[in-house]
Amino acid sequence: MKLRAHYYQQFDADYSREVPAEGFGGWKNADVEIAPAHTALVVMHAWEAGTMDQWPGWRRAVEYHPRALEILAQVFPPLLLAVRGSALPVFHVVGGRDYYSHLPGYQRAVQLAGPTPVIEPILKDPVYRALEDFRADHVFVGPRNRPDVEEGFALLDFAPEARPVGEEGIAENAHQLAALCRAHGVNHLIYVGFAINWCLLMSPGGMVDMRRYGVMCSTIREAVTAVENAETARGEHEKQQALWRVALEFGFVFSLEDFLAAVAGRR
Repeated sequence: MKLRAHYYQQFDADYSREVPAEGFGGWKNADVEIAPAHTALVVMHAWEAGTMDQWPGWRRAVEYHPRALEILAQVFPPLLLAVRGSALPVFHVVGGRDYYSHLPGYQRAVQLAGPTPVIEPILKDPVYRALEDFRADHVFVGPRNRPDVEEGFALLDFAPEARPVGEEGIAENAHQLAALCRAHGVNHLIYVGFAINWCLLMSPGGMVDMRRYGVMCSTIREAVTAVENAETARGEHEKQQALWRVALEFGFVFSLEDFLAAVAGRR
């Protein structure tokens, strides 16, 4: 399957310039070959997370929620319809609370993977716990917002637009996602969901985890958003930085239009 891919050329630094990195080739695109038999779409942390009226404290701390809702409404329906009509499997990466263990796709992943290795955490001393408390109060999410966040997470579920269909594989960690990849012969995962610079990179079953299994990890530009801060939100600069990171370290960045055309066989 031919697909136009966006990549970042991180060479050659030009030391005749005041800033050598400005000699890098930067963003480019090219047609690449994608093997449908070895590629899957991964929907990660596409949650039903309530409304502003329900949990305003959560929205005060997680500002990307309106962007995620727009993506769920406008991008996910045509994207998932197209992929489900193609040779590519759809996997789901979940977390937050148990809203999925009753589903056949999760039970199959557990059976394929076997017991998840247990990581024994390092013991926390009182000073460590005090630092955790300070961060919770002063960094994220703040004491005013915490009750809404905890209540929202207690009711977390798949967003309606992202709910698994049939026996689509569901994994809560990299061990289970890798088992699904082996069972389906998949070595290239294309991630969509929220957020590209946080969960999709660093949470269990994200790109950092799966790269350790030797899996290529790509994304679709229009199907993700990022955690932004006061200085970056207006221009969504953290999303741009995260897309660069994906293109440099993990795989490729695809556009929705190109991806849909390739899946439909129009390329």
